[in-house]
Amino acid sequence: MTVRSKPIIMTAVMGKEDFAWADAQRRQYYPPARNVLPAHITLFHHLPPQALHEIKEAVKNVTRYSAPPATSLQRLIHLGSGVAYQLHSPELLNMRMELADRFHGLLVAQDQQVPRLHITVQNKVSAKEAKELQTTLSLDFEPRPFQITGLALHYYMDGPWQDIGSWPFRG
Repeated sequence: MTVRSKPIIMTAVMGKEDFAWADAQRRQYYPPARNVLPAHITLFHHLPPQALHEIKEAVKNVTRYSAPPATSLQRLIHLGSGVAYQLHSPELLNMRMELADRFHGLLVAQDQQVPRLHITVQNKVSAKEAKELQTTLSLDFEPRPFQITGLALHYYMDGPWQDIGSWPFRG
């Protein structure tokens, strides 16, 4: 399959310090053999590659006129076979809703739902191991502001993603 036939993933871009922290958490707790991606916040899981031009234009328009959304690291969540940090950002969800409306007819079922914004730091482990990590991380966790600086697009490549581009919020 060529790159142009691979699904497109849209993510929120984290600020440098928050990304460094989240990615270090992921490298520490995600099973190494399965950790092929850096820490990320997925907004859309499967956009059609044939709509790349339309998707890029929509991202450029949203980021051009929007300020970075107020975001906070809210709490730890148990994923069954992993652990994630949940984010709270009504502004980012509103931007995503605007994009979802624009992409009507292009979205798979998963992307038609309102996402639970999160950063997965552990996955593909036993439920017991995940619960233990959640308990351990909860001991020192305190909600805090979290920086989102832009939006990015990637091709899903059956493993590591191939970057298409990223656009900072400029509004």
